[in-house]
Amino acid sequence: MLTPLLAGVAAHGADSAAPTYSPATDTLVYVGTYTGPKSKGIYAFKLTTAHTAAGAVPALVPLGLAAESPSPAFLAVDTKRRLVFASNEIDNFNGERTGSVSAFAVDPATGKLNFLNSVSSGGPGPCHLALDATGKNLVVANYSGGSTAVLRVGADGRLGALTARIQHVGKSVHPQRQEAPHAHCATLAPDNRFALICDLGLDQVLVYRLDAERGTLTPAATPFARLAPGAGPRHLAFRPDGKFAYVINELASTVTTFAYDAASGRLTEVATVSTLPAAYAGKSTTAEIAVHPSGKFLYGSNRGHDTLALFAIDATSGRLTATGHEEIGGKIPRHFALDAAGKIAITENQNSDTMVVHRIDPANGKFLPLGQSVAVPSPVCAVFLPPTAGVAR
Repeated sequence: MLTPLLAGVAAHGADSAAPTYSPATDTLVYVGTYTGPKSKGIYAFKLTTAHTAAGAVPALVPLGLAAESPSPAFLAVDTKRRLVFASNEIDNFNGERTGSVSAFAVDPATGKLNFLNSVSSGGPGPCHLALDATGKNLVVANYSGGSTAVLRVGADGRLGALTARIQHVGKSVHPQRQEAPHAHCATLAPDNRFALICDLGLDQVLVYRLDAERGTLTPAATPFARLAPGAGPRHLAFRPDGKFAYVINELASTVTTFAYDAASGRLTEVATVSTLPAAYAGKSTTAEIAVHPSGKFLYGSNRGHDTLALFAIDATSGRLTATGHEEIGGKIPRHFALDAAGKIAITENQNSDTMVVHRIDPANGKFLPLGQSVAVPSPVCAVFLPPTAGVAR
């Protein structure tokens, strides 16, 4: 059983000495949450090393509430300008039926977040966003509204007006979850030329050509890839070389491999595999997906089975081979994050109000048990912000 190695968010109150933080040497972890009785917004942690009987292991030191913000469900970071962006998964902003996106600057002295501004997301229920490689555009997926939008990012990190908004149209077979379009994820292609949008309600991955200078989207020559009826595509991850894209399907608990043509943005289905053990008969849905930086392993989270499914990736075909299920030490792993080096993973367990730190075995991609858990209320997403000493200028 996991035991709390470090105190949680609540332990660092007014009487606690604030942990020291150096932007030049310390990695920060920001966590978006669903706000309510227990949560107020975005929480900050410092990634450090704990010394235990088993030796030195990665650990998280709570820095407390980084910024108050309404349900900052998904986060994106600009490592060069030290900015954090949040999709506020709400349905009313300034009296209009829309959600919002907020921008923050990292305080170099404390690691806390200084609020810059909030603007409309272009539709209700924004649940995901991605910053393009130029740092000028945020692509936002509005789940409740079933739309995709692009927001301009100023040189100072402040958000400007919408430069593009596309309303999705249609439905699929699930009577409750697919009665209308539900954009669930925005992913930029590795070369920044295309934006790929998983729409759970349509059973499609929509592909748009991105004009980064103007912040506009136009449908690709092959404008979408279709998933099996009732699959419910949720999130997408590329292999680092950009040759394959992997889509995790929330309703079917599967992962679909696509070959990706970087010139046209076309997705061609290769195969689909289950994220659950063959004998499992309980209720479960998937959430997050990630490819290890080595390109050799893929992970997908199961909510209900409460594991991460682990797959080996064939170097030539991109096909997945199931290699096991990792225990995550909590309930409903809505998200998990891998550090850039592929050495550390953090799982965010929404219904346990915890995050668990894992070390990754580089030989097989498996998680090495560390017995570490930290408290954070209703965690939805975590992102790493590396120290300034490790960021190219």
